[in-house]
Amino acid sequence: MQSASGRWVICYNGEIYNFQVLARELEASGQAPAWRGRSDTEVIVAAVEAWGVIKAVSRLVGIFALALWDREERVLWLARDPMGVKPLFFGEFRRAFIFGSELKALRAHPSFDATIDRNALAIFLRRNFVPAPYSIYAGVEKLTPGTILSVRHERTGGFRRELHTCWSTRQVFERGATDPLDISPSEAVDLLDRTLGDVVASQMVSDVPLGSFLSGGIDSSTVTALMQSRSSRPIKTFSIGFEASGYDEAPHARAIARYLGTEHTELYVTPGHGLATIPELPRIWDEPFSDASQVPTYLLAHLTRRHVTVSLSGDGGDELFCGYVRYGRERAIWRMIGWAPLAARRVLAAMVSSISPQTWNRWLPDSELFRSIVGKGPGHRLHRLADVLRLSNQHALFNRLMSHWPDPGQLVIGATEPETALTDPAQWAKLATFEDQMMYLDMISYLPDDILVKLDRASMAVGLEARVPLLDQRVVELAARLPLAFKMRGGQTKWVLRQVLSRYVPPRLFSRPKMGFTVPLESWLRGPLHDWAKALLDEKRLEREGYLRPSSIREKWLEHVAGTHDWHNWIWDVLMFQAWLEQSSS
Repeated sequence: MQSASGRWVICYNGEIYNFQVLARELEASGQAPAWRGRSDTEVIVAAVEAWGVIKAVSRLVGIFALALWDREERVLWLARDPMGVKPLFFGEFRRAFIFGSELKALRAHPSFDATIDRNALAIFLRRNFVPAPYSIYAGVEKLTPGTILSVRHERTGGFRRELHTCWSTRQVFERGATDPLDISPSEAVDLLDRTLGDVVASQMVSDVPLGSFLSGGIDSSTVTALMQSRSSRPIKTFSIGFEASGYDEAPHARAIARYLGTEHTELYVTPGHGLATIPELPRIWDEPFSDASQVPTYLLAHLTRRHVTVSLSGDGGDELFCGYVRYGRERAIWRMIGWAPLAARRVLAAMVSSISPQTWNRWLPDSELFRSIVGKGPGHRLHRLADVLRLSNQHALFNRLMSHWPDPGQLVIGATEPETALTDPAQWAKLATFEDQMMYLDMISYLPDDILVKLDRASMAVGLEARVPLLDQRVVELAARLPLAFKMRGGQTKWVLRQVLSRYVPPRLFSRPKMGFTVPLESWLRGPLHDWAKALLDEKRLEREGYLRPSSIREKWLEHVAGTHDWHNWIWDVLMFQAWLEQSSS
């Protein structure tokens, strides 16, 4: 779309929730053009024409990736929303500057060079995603959330880039640490209730059918409850169930839907669903991605799209309100080992590691009671404990707990694993507690590069618009200023969010241990997915492709199939790269 003067041209993906407010402001100041329609896109270009790119983009509340071409100055501007819900890739190849919201769009350009970045592959095998600014291709970057990139063509033939920040998660968290809200717990609950209610109401504005993902957990239940409280008729809710024990949240979602009076639809996932979906994963995600919950997320989006065009999601609650179990686990582990001198811990680790896992397995008792405490393969678990004992500080422990393959630089041929937000102290915020630091690191890495990638690609693949009210800037800024005691209280995670939900839903319906939204991959790899996985992990195939060293992969695959160990996360990482490589090469 062009601006009224014809100077600005926009290419845009996303949704702006405050565009009507901006339109009225432009009108009041006499800077509005004669509107040709009623779209947020037209308001964006009008705001850019009136205020300039940086100020205009800084005023946008929503989810977006956009490109603006300034015909007068001949400058390209790229911008991405503050939380990184929408993707934006770019790179320079043979005097061409290429950008797009999908890697397959870049691959279509005749100048594109599809060389795989082995260092990025190493990060992927550690994290199960490729974090910004890296991508799986050498020379391609992801624009970091909340930033604007200006690109000007130089007379010498190259491009001059300049990066601008329009919204900083780090600044928001650091301001929250230095200026926390001085309010009572009940006042905090009231404030969060009002803020979330306003945000949900603004995101319910839609001229197409709208619904909500409902897992039965705290986050999605809160969003759904706030939606229903603001609707004159039953809203549409959707959930996924599993027949495997320990994975099925559908009964909890059903109970909450019944209490709230929503129009509820659910799908029970079988291995057949997984088998039908998995061949599509490399095409949908377009880059190696191995969060196994991508499968139910895609199936949920597919189910939802059959009934509505827009759906609200509860993503973001764990990162904002201290909801992950690993936050408490990290603290408990460090309390157990952190008191001991590092030298002593490393001596003990060396002693444990000097004995092979197989020998430990023979020495340790093989009783049902012992397995219930230590799990299968106690030798490997002791070696992993030795790795933890060698760590020098809490940051290193957090990085280790967030890792799959612990030394992927050795697994990937010719790779050197680069620094990321979890390992680079320059990217850490100045915060009062390590719990706050963990939430912050998740907000700038795990959330945009895993959780939101999973949601965006799954929903976009079926033409569904997914909105994330918990990640509205107003909610993030409020959560950053709430003291940690309001998030973790009396050993209970997400305390303040739970209090909001309890105003709409009885606690008996949601007070239970947290469950992960994933598939029973451990058993599927031994059963219905076995032959597919075995073919992708074939040693000769790996050697021929030349990216991964087969020995460690083969060892873990055989141990997993035999049932002596559970390596499904590690194996899935390799499988998703192999499947992506096969698809992208075809």
